[in-house]
Amino acid sequence: MKGALAFAAISEAVTGFALMIAPSLVGQLLLGEQLVGVAIPVARVAGIALIALGIACWPGPPLLGMLTYSALVTLYLAYLGFAGGLTGILLWPAVILHAILTALLTRDRLY
Repeated sequence: MKGALAFAAISEAVTGFALMIAPSLVGQLLLGEQLVGVAIPVARVAGIALIALGIACWPGPPLLGMLTYSALVTLYLAYLGFAGGLTGILLWPAVILHAILTALLTRDRLY
């Protein structure tokens, strides 16, 4: 069973990295259509989630997976707000929420 979990964790993390690096290509390969517009940042957030899932399922504390997700989503959403021009009404509250969660999870990880 541990071998299957390790394989699944690695597979999900690799898929997550692929979604972050080339979301349109992954969409083309998986769904037969390239991702465009708002689907690209959504796919990248899904990629971050898959990386965090892989980390959470790897031997070690699952807290590290959630900390990874929260920290990376904070950075990526803030980047979208500053550089990407995508600013929905809940973008900055989501950035602030994830920044707070990252701080709390970091504190829990340290103690």
